[in-house]
Order: sequence, then C-alpha cells, then structure tokens
Amino acid sequence: MVSQRPFWQRKSLAEMTAAEWESICDGCGRCCLHRLEDEDTGEVYTTRVACKLLDTHSCRCSDYSRRKQKVPDCIQLTPEDATSFDWLPATCAYRILARGDQLPEWHPLVSGDPESVHHAGISVRDQVISEELVHPDDYEDHIVVWIGDN
Repeated sequence: MVSQRPFWQRKSLAEMTAAEWESICDGCGRCCLHRLEDEDTGEVYTTRVACKLLDTHSCRCSDYSRRKQKVPDCIQLTPEDATSFDWLPATCAYRILARGDQLPEWHPLVSGDPESVHHAGISVRDQVISEELVHPDDYEDHIVVWIGDN
C-alpha cells in the first residue's frame, strides 16, 4: 500500500528528487535579499534590497537556470547544507523541513495555491527594490524586519 502522505512528510530533504526539492521553495523571495552583518556583534540584518535577478512581483528569479553565471555569489541551497539554513528566514520551507517541522497552511504545496504565500504576507512581493537602484553603501538605509524573521 502506497502512503497517502505527501512526499515532504515521507522523505527527508536528502531523499527528495530534484523536482521535489525545487517544489519546496514557497516563492517568498526572501533568500534573494541582501543581508548585512555587524562586524562587531556578528548580528545579521536583512534589507529590502533584492538581487538584480529577482522579479519583485512574482518573487521568482528571472533567470534561474543561469543565475550562478550572472550572480556568482548566489547561494544554491542543497540538502547537504540543511544544517546551515539558519541564515534563511524562519518561515523558509527548506529551513522548516530541515528542523523537522511541518509546512504551514499558507505554503503552496499545502494550500494548492501558488498565491497563498503572497496572500499570507510572507513574501516580499512589491515590497523590495532591485540592487541596481541602490548604492551598496546605502544598503543599511533599507534594513527591514519581515513577518516571521528570527
């Protein structure tokens, strides 16, 4: 008898297929925001300054397949890195699953609606600006706290 539980409840992150892994992303766009670290305290602050490839309305990468070529320091999440996902927001599905918790009701895999992450106010839809519009020296003027931030 095949389990009726969805794959994210039956499999670890490492057991997921590439397609399953990619579908875990809720499309919030928060991982594409620039962060600043206080050199004295080590505290990390999130800004509302987004990677130039982030479509600020859809909250998806505009050139996902070539993102590493266009943005060499883009971080690619892998199951092997799951223990270091603490830099991601607490609302991130990868981080949620890595710590053994269940996906929230607003996650598109649970709700069946790709817009649910936006309706829940979790995404950065239309609330961020491209790095192309902000000088790096001015990033600290754009520090924000998002719903569910650590």
